[in-house]
Amino acid sequence: MSDQKHVLFVCTGNTCRSPMAEGLFRKAIAGRGDFVVSSAGVAASKGAPVSRETQDILRKRGAALEGFGSRPVSAAILESATHVFAMTEGHLAVLEARFPEYADKYFLVREFSGISDKRQGIDVPDPIGMGPAAYEEVAKVLDAAIPAIIAYVDSVGGK
Repeated sequence: MSDQKHVLFVCTGNTCRSPMAEGLFRKAIAGRGDFVVSSAGVAASKGAPVSRETQDILRKRGAALEGFGSRPVSAAILESATHVFAMTEGHLAVLEARFPEYADKYFLVREFSGISDKRQGIDVPDPIGMGPAAYEEVAKVLDAAIPAIIAYVDSVGGK
C-alpha cells in the first residue's frame, strides 16, 4: 500500500492543537481514500476528550472528531505514519530525542503556513487557558498550512 499516506499531527496533550489539525485535515481530504490522519501528544494521557474550545472551532468550520480520545505518541504510531507534523520546535525536539529513528518523517506545521510573522516565531501557539481568540489564531495557522501540507504529501507520496 505504498500510495497510502498517514499524516500524524503532534502537540503536547493531544486535546487542543493536534486534534484541531486532525479534524480540519479530515475535512480537507474528505472523499479521498489515499489519506489517513491522526494525532497524538508528547505528554498526553490516554483517552482525554478534545477541549471544548477546539470542539467549537471544528463545529464552526463544519469539521468533527467522532469518538476522539487523546493518546501519547509512541514508536508504533510513528512507525505507521508517513509524515509527522509537530506544532512547535519543542515538540519536534522531543520527537527527535525520543524517536530519532523516525526523524526523516518530522516537519513543523508552521513551515507550511506561509505566515512569516517573526513576532510569532515558527511555533503554532498553545491556546490552552487563553480563551476563544487564541483558538481562532491556531485555526488560522492550520487553515493556512493544511492545503500546503496536502500538496506536499501528495508530491512525495506515501513511504
